[in-house]
Amino acid sequence: MRVLHFYKTYQSESYGGIAQTIYQLCKCSPASGIESEVLTLSDSPEPAELLYEGHMVHRVKLDLQIASTGFSLAALKRFSELATDADVVHYHFPWPFMDLAHFVTRMNKPSVVTYHSDIVRYKILLQLYRPLMRRFLNSVDAIVATSPNYLQTSSVLAEYRDKTQVIPIGLDKSNYPSPSATKTAEWKKRIGERFFLFVGAIRYYKGLHILLDAARGTDYPIVIVGAGPIERELRQRVRELGLNNVIFLGIVDDEDKVALLQLCYALVFPSHLRSEAFGISLLEGAMYGKPMISSEIGTGTSYINNHGETGLVVPPSDPDAFRAAMRQLWDDPVLAATMGTRAHARYQKLFTARVMGESYARLYRDVLDMHGLMTRQVSLGTE
Repeated sequence: MRVLHFYKTYQSESYGGIAQTIYQLCKCSPASGIESEVLTLSDSPEPAELLYEGHMVHRVKLDLQIASTGFSLAALKRFSELATDADVVHYHFPWPFMDLAHFVTRMNKPSVVTYHSDIVRYKILLQLYRPLMRRFLNSVDAIVATSPNYLQTSSVLAEYRDKTQVIPIGLDKSNYPSPSATKTAEWKKRIGERFFLFVGAIRYYKGLHILLDAARGTDYPIVIVGAGPIERELRQRVRELGLNNVIFLGIVDDEDKVALLQLCYALVFPSHLRSEAFGISLLEGAMYGKPMISSEIGTGTSYINNHGETGLVVPPSDPDAFRAAMRQLWDDPVLAATMGTRAHARYQKLFTARVMGESYARLYRDVLDMHGLMTRQVSLGTE
């Protein structure tokens, strides 16, 4: 079976939660007899076709970007060509240009859309986009929510309950490097063995200002890995608050990231808006057996981090509650270790790439069968 993934960015040149999800699917799909390809946009699409860790990535020129939506005329033609050879087209929502391409090319293959997130930030533009969005979601064969929490709290998905199922995002630990003893020792010497860790893009919805406010009056070491558009603003905030216990490391390579995940005492994830629909960095913490602190925002973060079992979940935008949760874990190493063990067990049960890949393989076959049945019914009706 050939599956074509279509999204505006991909891990071959851009990191993010959706790109990581597509990558994990492409890596785990061959075990279920599925050959995956990816069509994506790029500022510099040369070479246009790239064999990336065993699967083909097709890149076309990004012409224009408005409100985080990439547009490309070349993508319309290339999408039509690649969809013709695919058995299933797998869309990744949200990306309004994708909806447009679906209709302009008159794509008529079995289709699945993973609904990664509501559109939270662009509320005025959403009103203009909503008719196209509804038409698109009505037209696809199946919709996937990445957690039961998101399915229950999304007003958009509430309209499509009959065609939506939950398949959590999964990670394959074997795709992550094992840090050398030297690398681990370097980090241990630099920052110690007991610290809270944040990993992720430094964006408005990540709630790092809440973490910084929570750090006031404490001496817990806090390490922040990542970069993004509000990094300078947050560094200034650290200076204003006089925090000496916060370390910004910027972007690190995968070996360094794993070393930090293994060394850290607990993972902190203060995202406070629904733009944080799942939290792959949070899941990485669970994969490495770390207790977690996150906020209740009605999304997949509280599916990964089950309050009282794998960590602590606090109200959003509440620095005092976040500080209290940090204190509770810091002062009780036995509780922290127990929660970390449970987090790893929950990862193994619900969030492995194998479980995700097998679930999608079943869905692909279901939509193929359903699409074939509908085609036969239409054919009989015209005879």
